[in-house]
Amino acid sequence: MQPSNICLRITALATALSLPSLAFAQSDDAKDLDNVVVTATRTAITADTALAAVEVIDRKDIEQSAARSLPELLRGRAGITLVNQGGLGKLSTLFLRGTESDHTLFLVDGVRVGNATSGLASLQDIPLEQLERIEIVRGPRSSLYGADAIGGVIQLFTRRGSGDAGVRGRGQARVGSQGLLEASAGVDLRGARGGVGVDLAHQSSDGINACSGFYDPATWQGAGCFIVPGTHPDRDGYRNNSATLRADYAPNEAWQFDARALRATGHNDYDGDYVDNSDIVQQVVGGSARWKASEAAQLKLSLGRNTDTSDNSIGSSFANRFDTTRDSASLQGDFAVAAGQVLTAGFDWLRDRADVRDPWSPFNAARGNRAVFAQYQGSFAAHDLQASLRRDDNDQFGGKTTGGIAWGYGFGEGWRVTASHATAFKAPSFNELYYPYFGNPLLRPESARSSELSLRHDNGGWQWQLNAYRNDIDDLIVYDTAIFAANNIESARIRGVELTASGRLGAWDVRGQLGTLDARNLSTGGNHGKRLPRRPQRSARIDLDRDLGDLGFGISGIAEGARWDDVANTLRVGGYGTVDARASWRFAAGWTLQASLVNAFDRRYETTAYYNQPGREWSLGLRWQPR
Repeated sequence: MQPSNICLRITALATALSLPSLAFAQSDDAKDLDNVVVTATRTAITADTALAAVEVIDRKDIEQSAARSLPELLRGRAGITLVNQGGLGKLSTLFLRGTESDHTLFLVDGVRVGNATSGLASLQDIPLEQLERIEIVRGPRSSLYGADAIGGVIQLFTRRGSGDAGVRGRGQARVGSQGLLEASAGVDLRGARGGVGVDLAHQSSDGINACSGFYDPATWQGAGCFIVPGTHPDRDGYRNNSATLRADYAPNEAWQFDARALRATGHNDYDGDYVDNSDIVQQVVGGSARWKASEAAQLKLSLGRNTDTSDNSIGSSFANRFDTTRDSASLQGDFAVAAGQVLTAGFDWLRDRADVRDPWSPFNAARGNRAVFAQYQGSFAAHDLQASLRRDDNDQFGGKTTGGIAWGYGFGEGWRVTASHATAFKAPSFNELYYPYFGNPLLRPESARSSELSLRHDNGGWQWQLNAYRNDIDDLIVYDTAIFAANNIESARIRGVELTASGRLGAWDVRGQLGTLDARNLSTGGNHGKRLPRRPQRSARIDLDRDLGDLGFGISGIAEGARWDDVANTLRVGGYGTVDARASWRFAAGWTLQASLVNAFDRRYETTAYYNQPGREWSLGLRWQPR
């Protein structure tokens, strides 16, 4: 689809949450919009009042990090484990608080994204230059969002225009090791009642030799990407071209309209004897209409579509094609029932479709989900209360009710304690149900019960938060080698502790994150008590940044402990630690030169068995962004 076609789709479909538009029942002038979050409650609240573990990464943080991809930006953060299969653009899966890689719901501007066949969001294909802000909500949110939110929700907000009327532009270019080449440009045109904008971006890399695993062609025994020994000793490159379009219009104080589109196309090379390259399309289109009936009531209608397509080949010969679509709609009402008390109620609709074209194993599947939800938020002096309830009706698996309750209490000088309990569920993906030699049509939906206790302190200089949580999951879906297919295990228990802190130490801005995790299989049989695979027991990240006027310096250290790569705990992947360095120079008004060194000490490591990670990598970039 060409950009012109995207424009046509924008007028027909829609995107969700606009931060200013959801600042409900509160004075916009009294709120710092940089501190407003919408994902934790589906309404606008300040991050410090959220009764959930929330982390916000804004555009300044993204640029300061010098990260080249979304997985690289998220790596090492509290509760987050990222598994990557060979560097930039290669398959990256995220485990949030020890839950499965498909237990985190991803939203782009309020639109649900993810491949309906695998159940995974293509994180590696979402261009970082197109993002304005990221909100991470740790802990179950099924009572607000339905399936896929057992571990939490991560919402990505694309670039958006702001400020006074006029024209604003920006641009960036970067080169680096492994043939890295990046270029992006954007422009916003704003008037008194709205605006339009567009951003274009390109990223490409020659890559590294992604896979070190191989199989024995005589016995079919092997590992990794199952290549014949001595084959595919090549670089596995990556290319991504992307565009975002946006428009918003507020004819008066009562009405506001918002439309957005993101489209990324690319090509990915990797190792494999049966499939070794893919052409991908990742597209999110959507919009919203908000009606503020009064100071005490507003309604919002949101529509969206996510398309995830992969054409896979061996050399130049067609191998298979995966084409999935997620259509969604939501109607939400927010009502101020009393001072400091808000009632939210709404209806969600979702339809997943998959078309798998494979010479050996084609299949088509579709299912719908309808849900009603309600949430109460109340503040009573030092106490805050949140309660939510949701009923989902799935075409395949029938009805499911989930709920959550949370309480917060502020005391002393900047101290706050919170406690919460919630239930969650997830329906099996189409691959888990139907894919040949893997799927199992007898799978049951997964269900979870989670409790959390948090202590937070903010003295105006340093902020820190300690979270302790437990998540019990029934019917967890894993690949069972006993039947060579996906299967439910009876139960799993996940316990963990997270510590985050930020503040200033002398002239340095300091941000630290530390996590411990105990994720175990509690099902009967030989794997009872074994650790769930690909979850390190310990992880840590520290970021140090110093601003010297026109000069800036930064260092990030990331460490993860050892983990098992299989359910039986026989294949161990060692722990690792890396150090990244960065520097910037604002040499003229609006112009910044930035350099980075990733894995500065050239540490050799893996995040999953048999897949290589890049060694030391450098980049040099130039950014133009008038204030």
